[in-house]
Amino acid sequence: MAKITVENLTKIFGNHPEKALTLMDQGVSKDEILMKTGQAVGIKDVSFEIEEGETFVVMGLSGSGKSTLIRCLNRLIEPTRGKIFVGDNEVTSMNDNELRLFRRNKQAMVFQQFALFPHRNILENTAYGLEIQNADSAEKNERAQKALELVGLKGWETRYPEELSGGMQQRVGLARALAVDPEILLMDEAFSALDPLIRREMQDELLDLQQKMNKTIVFITHDLDEALKIGDRVALMKDGEVVQIDPPELILTNPADEYVAKFVEDVDLAKVLTAEGVMIHPKEVAFPKDGPRIALRKMKDKGISSLFVVNRNRQLQGYVTAEDAAKAAERGEKELTGIIQTDSPRVSPDTTLNELFEVSASASIPIAVIDEEKKLLGIIIRGAILSALSKEAV
Repeated sequence: MAKITVENLTKIFGNHPEKALTLMDQGVSKDEILMKTGQAVGIKDVSFEIEEGETFVVMGLSGSGKSTLIRCLNRLIEPTRGKIFVGDNEVTSMNDNELRLFRRNKQAMVFQQFALFPHRNILENTAYGLEIQNADSAEKNERAQKALELVGLKGWETRYPEELSGGMQQRVGLARALAVDPEILLMDEAFSALDPLIRREMQDELLDLQQKMNKTIVFITHDLDEALKIGDRVALMKDGEVVQIDPPELILTNPADEYVAKFVEDVDLAKVLTAEGVMIHPKEVAFPKDGPRIALRKMKDKGISSLFVVNRNRQLQGYVTAEDAAKAAERGEKELTGIIQTDSPRVSPDTTLNELFEVSASASIPIAVIDEEKKLLGIIIRGAILSALSKEAV
């Protein structure tokens, strides 16, 4: 089951939304509706699902509807039409009390502006959400302390906001959201006010935190590089509509239309595309118990000169070459164990093309792509990297 489900969500700004809805359903454009009715279409028939633990990025230019969308998710802005579900709970049908409890206990929001209380120290600022929840003093301070440690601000508890840099203040804002342990984290242009270097550091920090927290995150940005770096999937918006929803690599390599293609045309693919996007499944693998003659037959059948060796759990053990297998067969050896070479190049699925190119330059065999448990996910041949880079150059 999806963590967040949005169905045909629409927001019309104005006193007579019914006029705009009628025209909108007839296919009239956003600009024409504004001209004819004075009603502004904020978002139009937006539908999507977000999985639990996913970082879902919504991006677009100013006026695309992205900030309106995130504020509809917790009803800081009331939708005109459509439904929003968090699990089995319909947010759009909640009464005031239910909505208040939902905002306190299920989700937290991090804004572009830090919104820290200048008269409260950092620990007190971090504990503010817990204070609203009426947590007792000991629990409140303990959870706030842990949140500050999580974002790297241990030792700053008694300082005040004016003593912190902009990046550190944003970390406090993030810690305040994390302290209440929300199921959903809403981040609206959270890093946009930061200097570029600090912004990149905060992006890295968020990625590291997500590895530990596994929260469901909805992240709003107008920065394409930020979206591609952070998002598990990216929703690109234009004029209140979602134009495309896909993982970052598909946004780059398979744009849905000319608008998306134009949006991403200046992206350096070599810095974004990853091993996972160019790897292929190996034609064949061997197992340690296989004899050299079996390995040679597999290599001959597939027209290859080396073979990766994995155990029963598909964990990579190394590789064998046709030359070594032939010599082992002449010696009468019955297993591959004695000729497995363990110096094969290995990368993780998120290794970029730039990094892959450097690895492949000195590799005499395909590159193995393995996960954290050393399981073989796929292989990369040098031609695949060159092909991906050549597409960028075209």
